[in-house]
Amino acid sequence: MITNESMDKLFHALAHEIRRSILDIVRDKPGLGVGELAKHFDVSRIAVMNHLSVLSQAGLIISGKEGRTRCLYLNVAPIQMIYDRWTDDYSRYWAERMTSIKYNVENALNKRNEK
Repeated sequence: MITNESMDKLFHALAHEIRRSILDIVRDKPGLGVGELAKHFDVSRIAVMNHLSVLSQAGLIISGKEGRTRCLYLNVAPIQMIYDRWTDDYSRYWAERMTSIKYNVENALNKRNEK
């Protein structure tokens, strides 16, 4: 069960462009170290650490220590819980179908524009 407080933290975490970029990078490179992640941004390492703190408090980032490196992993469960709160099986099916169509059209347009 997701509480109002946890939803507030989640939406706050997702509201910032850098935090969304962090989630994209960590999704694509699970286990990425904090130092390596910080290289992707034109802000201080401390600023990146502050963003990671917000993401961790929202439950979106899980970190673990491997030697001297803090490795980062994406946790999609909070986003799924938000999704599940406002959808049922019927609407979920159609939302997935519409999303699939959207991505297929976008991919076709991107391929056509690359030519």
